[in-house]
Amino acid sequence: MISTITLHTENKTHTVDLSKPIDISLPLHFDENNPVAWNLNAPEKKPVVFGDWIGSVAKGAPTNFNNIYFNPHAHGTHTECVGHITKEFYSINDCLKRYFFMAELVTIIPKKINGDDIICKEQLIDALQTTPEAIVIRTLPNTDIKFSQKYSETNPPYLDVEAAIYLREIGVKHLLIDLPSVDREVDEGKLVSHNAFWNTSGDIRFDATITELIFVPDTVEDGLYLLNLQIASFHNDATPSKPVLFQLND
Repeated sequence: MISTITLHTENKTHTVDLSKPIDISLPLHFDENNPVAWNLNAPEKKPVVFGDWIGSVAKGAPTNFNNIYFNPHAHGTHTECVGHITKEFYSINDCLKRYFFMAELVTIIPKKINGDDIICKEQLIDALQTTPEAIVIRTLPNTDIKFSQKYSETNPPYLDVEAAIYLREIGVKHLLIDLPSVDREVDEGKLVSHNAFWNTSGDIRFDATITELIFVPDTVEDGLYLLNLQIASFHNDATPSKPVLFQLND
């Protein structure tokens, strides 16, 4: 069984212990403890019913056979492509073709600006020590409430458009954040940071992704990691996802 691999970057050689993954996704729960955004109700899981037959072993069926009702954008960790904001249909399953990236984890305390909590360009410049393929943003405070937070109509923190432009300009292809959106909850549908990151007014970055509603434990230190960005094969603008970090050992 392979548990350790050697990873060669431009300047260093690292070993990666694959037996020690750091899962930074939020699990989907089918009750009121699940995080929710965008004014939706909690996700639901219901056994299929055919007449008197109920798809539950506890109720006499040979298998558990459930329907799942959820929204990728509102109910947990998800990865989206530019098709999230375009008239044309683009599928995340077509846009994301690589799944391992060098990622830098940074921790940010959003700044209070005109009553909003905002992640600014200057904060990212100060926090980043490299120019990674992917950035993982952990915001403070970072409590377990993020596992069950009800974000609707709370105006959560978001990414300033200049910060999104900066990430695009330095070549970051994959943006991961522990918030329901990189944009303001109510912004008249402008979605300025989404548009800026994907460069929709120019040469669209079809291979760039945004992953929202992650959770990075406090025990994980800022720095460079190997990221495995796992997605479900959904033919949709977004899919539930399971981003996993691996420690780099020099």
